[in-house]
Amino acid sequence: YSATTHSSMAMLRFWTCHIRSGRRWRPVEWLAERVVFAVSVSTLALILLIFVFVGREAVPVLLGWTDSALVQRVIPPDQVDTVPSEELREYLHLTRRQFREMDRETLVALMEARAETQGEIPEAFRADPDARVNKSSWRYLLRPHAWTGYDRPAFVWQPVGTIHKYNLVPLLAGSLKVTAIGLLVAIPLALGAAIYVSQLAPPRLREWIKPGIEFLAGIPSVVMGVFALLILATLFQGVVGYQYRLNAFVAGVALGLTTVPLIFTIAEDALSSVPRGYAQAALALGASRWQASVKVVLPAALPGVFAATVLGFGRCLGETMVVLMASGNASTMSWSLFDSTRSITATIAAEMAEAVAGGIHYRILFLLGTALFAITFFTNFAGELIIQRLKSRLEGTP
Repeated sequence: YSATTHSSMAMLRFWTCHIRSGRRWRPVEWLAERVVFAVSVSTLALILLIFVFVGREAVPVLLGWTDSALVQRVIPPDQVDTVPSEELREYLHLTRRQFREMDRETLVALMEARAETQGEIPEAFRADPDARVNKSSWRYLLRPHAWTGYDRPAFVWQPVGTIHKYNLVPLLAGSLKVTAIGLLVAIPLALGAAIYVSQLAPPRLREWIKPGIEFLAGIPSVVMGVFALLILATLFQGVVGYQYRLNAFVAGVALGLTTVPLIFTIAEDALSSVPRGYAQAALALGASRWQASVKVVLPAALPGVFAATVLGFGRCLGETMVVLMASGNASTMSWSLFDSTRSITATIAAEMAEAVAGGIHYRILFLLGTALFAITFFTNFAGELIIQRLKSRLEGTP
C-alpha cells in the first residue's frame, strides 16, 4: 500500500510539474496566448503611430510656425548674407535641418522664387487688408473676424478662392449638432429595444429581434447615406416642409439609425448581466415587469448603459459617409436643425484629396483630425471615470 501511495504521489508531482510548465505540454495554448498578446500590443502601437503621424503634420499650425498671408514682406536675394540665419529660415518656412542642408545658392534661388511669387500678386489684392492676415493663426482659427465684404464678424470656413479662410468653429459646431441629433434618436430606440429584449420579450421572440437589430451593424455606412439622401430627405421635407432638403436633421436621423445597433448590443448585454433575482424580488413585492425593468434592473446596469452611450457618441462623431452625403455640406453657423451643416469628418473626406501636401490647407485638415482624436480620447476618458464612479456607488464602496 505504501509503495502504491508513494508511486501515486510521485506521478502526481510529475504531472503537476509539467502542467505548471505549460509550454511543453500545452503548446497550442501557449502559442495562442502569445499571439493574442502580440496582436494587442501591435494594435496599441498602431493607434499610437497613427496619432503621432496625424499630430506631426499638424504641429506647425499648433505651434504657430505657418503664415498663410497672401501678401508678405520680401527680403531681396542680395541680402542673403546680411539677414540673421534664424530670421532667414523663418522667412523661407524651412525646418532647422532643411536650412542646415542648403547651400547659399539654393537659399538665393528660394528667395528669388519667393520674391517673384509676391511680385505676381495683383495690386487689387494688395489693397485688401485680408491679404496681409495670417489665417492659420489661432486668432483667426477660433474667433470671428470682419472679413472684407461682411457687415459683421463671422466664422467662415472657405479654403478656396484667392484669400482662404480657415475658421474651425463652424465645423466643430456642425459635428456636435449632428452628433447630438443622432444620439437623441439612437439612445431612446436602442435603450428601449434593449430593455424589451432583455427583460420583457418572450424567449422565442427574443431570438428573432436581437439578431435582427444587430444585423443593422453590418449595413455599410455608404448604404445608409444613400438611404438618407434619397428616401429620408424627401420624406422629411414633405412632412416638415423645411427649405433645405439636405440638412443637419436628416443627417442626424440617419446617424442615429447607424448607431442604434452599437448602443443596443452593449446595453442589452449590461441589462442581461444583472442577476435575475433583482427583478424577481421586485415582482414578488408587487411591481409590474415594466416597473421592475425600469426602476430596478436599469439602475443596476447603469454603468454598462452609460458605456454604451459613450461609445455611441464616438461612433456618431467619427462617422463620415452618412454626414458627407446627407448634411448638405454647408459650413454655416446656425442653431436651426433644418439648415445645412458640415462636420469635421466630412470636411476631411471631401477636401483632403485636393489639398497640396505640406500646404496650409493640408496641415489644417490634419489639425482637424488631431482635434477629433483629442475629443474622442477625452470623452472616453471622462466616460471611464464616470463609469467607475457609478460602479463604486452601486457596489457601496467609497
